[in-house]
Order: sequence, then structure tokens, then C-alpha cells
Amino acid sequence: MCQTSKIPPQPQATKVNDLALTLRPANQRGHVDHGWLKAAHSFSFGSYYNRNNMHFALLRVINEDHIAPNMGFPTHPHENFEIFTYPISGRIAHKDSMGNSSEVGAGEIQYMSAGSGVEHSEFNPSTTEQTHLLQIWLMPNSLNTTPRYENRRLPLQQQKGAFHLFLSPDGRDGSIAIHSDSDVYAALFDKGMRQQLELPEDKVAYVHVVQGNININNQQLKSGDALEVLAPGLLEFSAQENSELLVFIMPANPQRPKRP
Repeated sequence: MCQTSKIPPQPQATKVNDLALTLRPANQRGHVDHGWLKAAHSFSFGSYYNRNNMHFALLRVINEDHIAPNMGFPTHPHENFEIFTYPISGRIAHKDSMGNSSEVGAGEIQYMSAGSGVEHSEFNPSTTEQTHLLQIWLMPNSLNTTPRYENRRLPLQQQKGAFHLFLSPDGRDGSIAIHSDSDVYAALFDKGMRQQLELPEDKVAYVHVVQGNININNQQLKSGDALEVLAPGLLEFSAQENSELLVFIMPANPQRPKRP
């Protein structure tokens, strides 16, 4: 039986450089401890329920998981979500009903379009080391599409300070084409690096700090913190220490998904 978590006070949006920004501190996420799995949920998930924090635009799940050696998630089903796993340290082994079997580690991602339905399992293959990762679900723009799987290495070490697009609805710039109206970027910043990112009209953004300490438009964010950006404008990044980020750019008013 699921237990309802206490709903924390909701942060208020602030206006910076004409952008409406809402800081989502790491310590306000839902936290669970199952022994073999320690997790922080950015949005309502499992036993963590907050009616005021179900999703942001097309982002439905960001789970930060610490998985004990030789443990993991047994075979279970998914459908009609675009799902990717972003390892931070250690490795994760994947098997699915499409016949795929692979392992990925830090610097790589695995993507699965659940579509009309797929079953998969994910395990920490190490007998000694913990796996630390993010699992992220995006809402699709089409329902009941053909499931598929892909994994990829990200060239972040070679492109420090740049935003690398790795998921997009049109597959541009070598990114993986997905069934979601979401552009997903990753970036590594060395301490002292600065960068800018322009948010277009009719778009919103969500910035998740994977690790590090970075200033974004005078908002200080550390590991696990996130920033919701609710208006177009210029985002200015300044790394206070070596940092790793994920940036999601999505429609401000997403359309209902279509059936193929």
C-alpha cells in the first residue's frame, strides 16, 4: 500500500532578466530508501505523491537512483513513455522484450521508446560497486508507436562548456529522434566556464544539476537542484566548480498525443 508523503511548501517563481524562474531544491524531492535502492524523485512517483508536483511540461519522471551491487529492477512493463537512463557512476545492464541486451556507464545514455508496450529489466552488474544514475521519462507526442531501443556515448569531455543535443523530435545535429516534442541537452563545465542559452518564444525549460555547483541568472544551484524557466529569454551559466547539467526545452503548451 502506497503512503502519501507530506507536501512541502511550494517555491515561488522569481523574475530574473525577464525570465520567470522557480528553484526546485534537491532536499524538497521525495526520498525513499529500500536498502538496495536509495532514490530521490523530482516528481510524484511510487510512494512519493505530491498533487502540486506531478510533472513539468512534458517531463514526468526524474529519479536519481543509487543501486547496490548485484541488485536492480526485475522485468517490468512500460508503455507510451520516452525513457532514458543517464549513468553518473558505475554501470547499468539492460535487457528487454525486443531482444536488446547491453551495458552503459558514465558518459553514455540508453534510450527506450516504450510505445505500444515493452518489458525490460535493469541491474547493477558489479558485485562491488554502487550504480548511480538518473532515469527520466518524457511524455510522447504519439501513442502506441513501435517500441525501440538505442544507446550512445556522449562527447561531453571533448566539448566542455557546450550544450550537446542528444534527444530531439527531429533527430537534428546527430541526436536520437524521439516521439516527444522535447529537446534534451547535456553539458560539462569546468570551474570558471561561462555559457549562454537563449530560450525561444513559446518554450519552457527545466535545468537539472547532475553534479557540481553552478550559477544560473543569479540562482545558485548544486547537485540535485533544478530550475524551472517559464518565460523566454537569455539563460546565463557560470560554473562555481566542475559541473554537469541536463537541460530540457519543451513547448509551453504541449499538444495532446496522437494515435498513429
